[in-house]
Amino acid sequence: MTVDDERQELLVVTGMSGAGRSTVGNALEDLGWYVVDNLPPQMLTTLVDLAERAGDSLPKIAAIVDVRGGRLFADVQRSVEELRKKIRVRVLFLDATDAALVRRFEQVRRPHPLQDDGTLLDGIARERRRMEELREGSDLVIDTSELNIHQLATSISGTFAEEDTPGVQVTVVSFGFKYGLPADADLVADMRFLPNPFWIPELKQLTGLDPEVGEYVLGAEGGSEFVKSYAEALTTVLAGYQRENKRHATIAIGCTGGKHRSVAVAEKLASMLRGLPGVAVSVKHRDLGRE
Repeated sequence: MTVDDERQELLVVTGMSGAGRSTVGNALEDLGWYVVDNLPPQMLTTLVDLAERAGDSLPKIAAIVDVRGGRLFADVQRSVEELRKKIRVRVLFLDATDAALVRRFEQVRRPHPLQDDGTLLDGIARERRRMEELREGSDLVIDTSELNIHQLATSISGTFAEEDTPGVQVTVVSFGFKYGLPADADLVADMRFLPNPFWIPELKQLTGLDPEVGEYVLGAEGGSEFVKSYAEALTTVLAGYQRENKRHATIAIGCTGGKHRSVAVAEKLASMLRGLPGVAVSVKHRDLGRE
């Protein structure tokens, strides 16, 4: 088997404990993937060899790998790099904020696997340090902090259900800086250089989805010019992503509260990107209605 054999694919699912690996595993199974949980990294090659003998019956395999493997986990990066020489391998990293992870562990009343005699936060900090290099080398990072199990499953389905389609899946996300940056953003643009419709009485209660707000934002000095220039720059970026087999990209557009400017610009940008070859675009307004 060689890397040119597109029939065989291995997805390594890893990330922070409590970030949703089990939910992702279940969602992938629903999509027809063969899922193996808590697999020692040293067994990845054996799993791939078995799949090769199984032929077309196991074209897509997902291996859930995490710190429960103890010292064995340290070899995951090396194992992945070796397998990349043989077949198509991608790494999906699930992340979440410390606050979200603490809340989830407290809800199930279980200790963190690296907690030992310390606190939950001690265990989370140890795991973050251990996971840092793997996260940096991952092909896709999903922040599950604001997702429930159903939303996460829907996200996985949207991401992996049509993996045979060539090109790159782009998600344009609007957000408010006062609520924090999206942790899974590949690119971030700041719309706070544009005048804020919040200070216009007749626009304050509207959102960037309303045409009046869109006309105001894009009609402001620099508004349309920015979107046009940014779309042109992204044309080059997304073409490069496709060449490098990066199948997913999150483009974050921010303003103060995520209600007016970022929403209007995200909608306009998404409409322009939809015309690019090999690019599928969806839009998400993370903080709309949050104020």
